[in-house]
Amino acid sequence: MLSGMLRRHFPGVLCVTVAQLMVGTLALAQHSQAEVEVLKKQFEELQRRDGETKRQLNELQRRLDALQAPPAPPAKAPADALDKAVQDLPQPQTPTRLAPAQLAVQRPGKPAVRLIDISVDVLAAAGGSTVGDEALQGLQGGGHDPRKNGFTLQNVELSFAGAVDPYVTGETHVVLFVDPLSGETTVELEEAFLTTQSLPFGLQVKAGFFFTEFGLINPTHPHAWDWLDLPIVNTRFFGPDGMRQAGARLGWLVPVPWAAELLVGAQNANGETMASFLANEEFFEERAVAGRPFVSRSVKRASDLLYLVRLDNFFPLSPTLSARLGGSAVFGPNASGPDGRTTIYGGDLKVRWRPTNHFRGWPFVVWQSELIQRDYRADQVETTDIEGNPLIFPRKTLHDWGLYTQLLYGFHYGWATGVRFEYARGSGASVQSRDHDPFRDTRYRISPILAWHPSEFMRVRLQYNYDRADHLRQGHAHSVWLGLEFLYGAHPAHKF
Repeated sequence: MLSGMLRRHFPGVLCVTVAQLMVGTLALAQHSQAEVEVLKKQFEELQRRDGETKRQLNELQRRLDALQAPPAPPAKAPADALDKAVQDLPQPQTPTRLAPAQLAVQRPGKPAVRLIDISVDVLAAAGGSTVGDEALQGLQGGGHDPRKNGFTLQNVELSFAGAVDPYVTGETHVVLFVDPLSGETTVELEEAFLTTQSLPFGLQVKAGFFFTEFGLINPTHPHAWDWLDLPIVNTRFFGPDGMRQAGARLGWLVPVPWAAELLVGAQNANGETMASFLANEEFFEERAVAGRPFVSRSVKRASDLLYLVRLDNFFPLSPTLSARLGGSAVFGPNASGPDGRTTIYGGDLKVRWRPTNHFRGWPFVVWQSELIQRDYRADQVETTDIEGNPLIFPRKTLHDWGLYTQLLYGFHYGWATGVRFEYARGSGASVQSRDHDPFRDTRYRISPILAWHPSEFMRVRLQYNYDRADHLRQGHAHSVWLGLEFLYGAHPAHKF
């Protein structure tokens, strides 16, 4: 009976089951299609938002580039036929960014017309000290230091830089300043040299009149100093204007896992910019080493030149931290007599921290230090005093050393603060008394500073110096200096 009922009702049950399956499948298909439509709309909306975001980013980048771009120079009438010819040359359709010293106008089938970068950098200071102007000349030993109660025009630097050809670049720096005591305007050649660009085996030649590349401070111009004045040890060993002279230097990129460069060079050892070496009579009248008399010497052999050896190393310690470690040595004849010799050697360290998300270089922390020693082997000299009495200066080796360490913290965009500590002393008596010699006595200095950069091309600095020195009558001095710097032209902006 059951089997009969199944045979009678099976076709109906089968039809109902198939119908239910068809309805379920159709509903599932409709649901899947609706879900696909929703996903397609969400995808299209995300594409639209992404396109809008990219458009906004491109607009922000365009506005940022426009704000950072230097203002276009005003159009002016050609000064002569050459200027007019250069202006008439066809300009490239797509401008490219080149290094300032490499800018050129290329004419088809003709040599490139090289353009020269010209800039002016001005440094001035105002302030005062608890000592008088005469004592300030020994206390502030740098020629471009603020060293007068009142106002000082520290430095006006006129710079020229350009590409001589594809293989050589050139630089010339001329400095003007006003003597703070006499008011006399002085013009001097600071540097004029060429540098090769394409020598094989990682070699580079520098030749002309240039700063000796000893340590971190000596090779730099005053506008590159973080503080308003030179460290004490630099003014004692390298003179008021830094150690520089005519010569040549060979550089070699050492093939090691880190960045390293070996420098060897030779320069003339005479002149006012070679204080610890042959110097000149005028320099010794003002700042004789240990008070000894000046003995003129001429160049007769290769050993009468000054020689430099320096090894410079750069280590990227992390994406935010880097270190520079160097060692330098210079040696040559001095002006104490025919057999007088000087050796100066030192080490330097510079550590820089800057986060990966910095804004135009801020925030940053820079710690910089140098330790330098001078061995001045003075020759025996026999002379007479102003009354004709014989004087004998015995052979003696004078040892002097000094250091500075400074920490600068860029705590907010455009603002930085820091402190510098210095110490210097000598051993081996000066002609009179080392305690009364402002360039060999024992002294230290502490100098906090606050700097404000309204832009990359202007800087205002407020610096306080506390000096403790044996040669000062009262034993110490307090000084406050407010410095202003501005530069214009095709000069590189300050780096942070």
